[in-house]
Amino acid sequence: MRRRKPKTIKLSRVDQREIQRLLDDGRTEQRIVRRGQVLLAMKNSKTVVSELCQEVGMTRVGIWYLCRRYDTMGLDAIYDSFRSGRPREISSLERVSIDQLACNEPSGVGLEMTHWSTRSLAEIAMKRGLVSHIAHSTVSLILRNADLQPHRNQYWITPTLNADFLQRASRILWVYERTEALRAQDEITLALDEKPNIQALQRTHPTQPMRSGQIERQEFEYERHGVVNFLVLLNIYNGKMRSCSLDKNDSQHLYKMLPTLLKPFYSFRRAHLIWDGGPSHTSAATASFLKSRYGSWLRILPTPAHASWLNQAEILLKSFEVRYLQRGNWQSRQHLIDHLYASTPEYNRLWAHPINWSWTRRDLHNWAEKKSA
Repeated sequence: MRRRKPKTIKLSRVDQREIQRLLDDGRTEQRIVRRGQVLLAMKNSKTVVSELCQEVGMTRVGIWYLCRRYDTMGLDAIYDSFRSGRPREISSLERVSIDQLACNEPSGVGLEMTHWSTRSLAEIAMKRGLVSHIAHSTVSLILRNADLQPHRNQYWITPTLNADFLQRASRILWVYERTEALRAQDEITLALDEKPNIQALQRTHPTQPMRSGQIERQEFEYERHGVVNFLVLLNIYNGKMRSCSLDKNDSQHLYKMLPTLLKPFYSFRRAHLIWDGGPSHTSAATASFLKSRYGSWLRILPTPAHASWLNQAEILLKSFEVRYLQRGNWQSRQHLIDHLYASTPEYNRLWAHPINWSWTRRDLHNWAEKKSA
């Protein structure tokens, strides 16, 4: 390989520190990184230009040109020069009109579509005379600059922040704030929730395991073997769970299983049970059973409407699902039930821990005041 003694450059310490900062910053653009590497290398008279070319992916001409730019411009040489570019074909007023059209529902302009796409926005904008001509890719850039995403949506539930909502939520948050204090007073805090209709699906062909260069592949076709209703009871004090399966997700099957789930906690002076306002929880049959069986020993704390997120058992079920239900392949309904029963003690052994609940009653009332303002 031909070795040519390069023309070295004098790099000030300030410039060296700035270049090193840019190299260490993972957000620096790669073309600027390459130019900084070249300048650091060219201050050394022992640098071989041909080897440097291969290392940074630049030609000799490019390296010499960068060195000359640094001699005249200083560290600004590693940045691109300003380019005016082609004048905009879409005016600022036309861009605003595209944004306003995207923020209106299609029904507002006489269309039956439920939502916009970039292609439909471009088509309607031209038909309505907002612009003479525009490509859907240009619409996409306009929406991106305005941080508008008409192709996306999310569900939203607006809770009714009345006195009943605040009272129910405050009772639950009061229990969360005093879980350890209640435990010291020989009172236990529990939360119950169901995951109904878990499908026992069996893939028609075996899953192909992951290997180098290929992720795990699961057969799309499946055979149904029925559904399982999974019921969990969470001990809020230590994060451990008890579980069972229900043949039907109704009040009769629920209250028949409650004694089995609550049996380990009978030694406590009192139990506080949090659950949502599902039909099986609020039915007259369930209320009658709880009153005759447990009396004042079991204090029921139902979550307000549209606020099941106050139930920590719902968080538990999500964590359990991610670890033990996703990618499952069940040969029968009983196979799924056996898996659920075997997974419960493993979850308690490996993953159970108290949930760090930081949302307090003060946060609740501040939030309610903000929403009501």
